[in-house]
Amino acid sequence: MEHWIAGDGTVGKAFAVLDRVAAFGRPVRFGELLDGSPFPKATLYRLIQNLVSIGALSYDDERQTYGVGLRLVGLAHSAWKQSSLAPIARPAVDALSALSGETVHLAQLDGGQVLYVDKRNASQPIEMFSQAGKVGPAYCTGVGKAMLAFLDEGRLEGALRKQAFFRYTPNTLTSVNALRAELKVIRSEGVSYDREEHEPGIICIAAPILSRQKRPLGALSVTTSLQRHILEDLEAYRQPLLSAAANIAEAAEAWQFPA
Repeated sequence: MEHWIAGDGTVGKAFAVLDRVAAFGRPVRFGELLDGSPFPKATLYRLIQNLVSIGALSYDDERQTYGVGLRLVGLAHSAWKQSSLAPIARPAVDALSALSGETVHLAQLDGGQVLYVDKRNASQPIEMFSQAGKVGPAYCTGVGKAMLAFLDEGRLEGALRKQAFFRYTPNTLTSVNALRAELKVIRSEGVSYDREEHEPGIICIAAPILSRQKRPLGALSVTTSLQRHILEDLEAYRQPLLSAAANIAEAAEAWQFPA
């Protein structure tokens, strides 16, 4: 289980609690939330009770467990429609999935991390970390590096400070200098790769979805396994991937999607 990330003020603390409950992926008892909490027991209890009272958390009296409340589900649905590329990108994602027969990911950058907003499974699915709604690292994923490469220097500097540089595999980039060198290549070539950097055996080619001002709105990838392909095979998907990313960017402009 990841560490608590507590923001400032009451709202920041409340969101820390919500993040923690959601991270369990199941109903959770108060004692589990208290374990490792940055808040005193009384403060945590008060925050939880306030969140339950407004419907942001639910409470099962019989099992004495807490879960994400229906109010949050409604807000998440609205956010998905208004702030996610997924509805706009669906036709392009579907077409790329059908063409490649491989797993297709659509992602956006959220607080320096990757938020997967849509996914199409391969015709022969393979097990991997990414799922729609999951958050992953930016520095060691194809979609993450594709977006980082096109951030302006100020935003890039902020995003780099949020990278953990944990070594997931022997191929993971574990320093700012190594990542910056790769981002320079990505800006030149227009695509990025995951060379088994996040998960052993998983490779991908990814492209940024850029606004007319060349700001990254998101990224798109074709992902496969070394059981089926080698990295060089992914070159066959470069042009279809770039075309799909351009189509999504054009649709986003038409819908005035926020950059």
